Amino acid sequence: MHMADALLAPTVAATMYVASGAAAGVSVYNLKKDDEAAKLPVMGVMAAFVFAGQMINYTIPGTGSSGHLCGGMLLSSLLGPYAGFLSMIVILAIQGLFFADGGLMALGANCWNMAFYGCFIGYFLIYRPIMKKKGGNTRLRLIVASILGCMITLQLGAFSVCIETFASGISELPFAAFVGLMQPIHLAIGLIEGVITAAVLVFVYQTRPELLEVVGKENSAKAKLSVKSVVAVLAIAAVLIGGIGSQFASSNPDGLEWSLFGNADEGYSANMGLDEEEFGVSSGVADTAAEIQEKTAFLPDYAFSGDEENPVGTSVSGILGGAMVALAAVVICLLGGFFKKRKTAKV
Repeated sequence: MHMADALLAPTVAATMYVASGAAAGVSVYNLKKDDEAAKLPVMGVMAAFVFAGQMINYTIPGTGSSGHLCGGMLLSSLLGPYAGFLSMIVILAIQGLFFADGGLMALGANCWNMAFYGCFIGYFLIYRPIMKKKGGNTRLRLIVASILGCMITLQLGAFSVCIETFASGISELPFAAFVGLMQPIHLAIGLIEGVITAAVLVFVYQTRPELLEVVGKENSAKAKLSVKSVVAVLAIAAVLIGGIGSQFASSNPDGLEWSLFGNADEGYSANMGLDEEEFGVSSGVADTAAEIQEKTAFLPDYAFSGDEENPVGTSVSGILGGAMVALAAVVICLLGGFFKKRKTAKV
């Protein structure tokens, strides 16, 4: 669902930067260093896990499309909505700056569409209410919360993409037709993401349940592994997914690209049938953003520059990118807690 700069007018892009920036400011303000210190290793490894997961597009059968993990629900369920949202911003910013995945002008919109709904709507309105219910099967509630949360929040994100392109005045994208393509395909993508999210959360619940938000420390007696062991397992999974699993990603276009351009070359629908090189909004701001991205992206499209067919480039991107987001997520959240603590101390 990464939007390109061509899908947005500069005014719409600026509006989404303000909205995402406000959400980031609230997140930094609400971080509490004492609460997050024990979770810093989990924060780093889960940011790397989501980065790697976003590299693997899974095929949506019978459509000619594919989807990939967004990760907002997964991160907020383990880290809380504020640290989860900041981690997602780090992931999306590093993807845009160093891997040319998503436009830099569109970064604010991508943070809103892919992170805000999963981290805040998914957490506060779906995950937390379901998990706060007493009694019943906790594993079943985790599965229900994960699947329901991912499906609903991806629907909201997909609809936001449609609104943002409509507000940008892209005449090639009739609103009703675009919505009619975006919503069903992202419903399927959300279902698969929900299953993946549930699998990870159930693993954590079975091995170290107190790492889950809301489930709480009262379940710590059920722990089967140490925190270090759980973090090690997730770290190994992130390396394997980014370094090896990324080699098996679907070549089909993702839900947004599929809606715009179709997949007629493989015998599927052309959908909107747009020319990938000629559609969208052109602006000086977008041109400047593209020039910056061209200079900063040292592994564009997760490949060696000038040697796109070399599979090693994809593996290097998955491992290096995961390490970068892990470190950056931890540093950002540490700074958030630091400033919060200083403010509290002064009062």
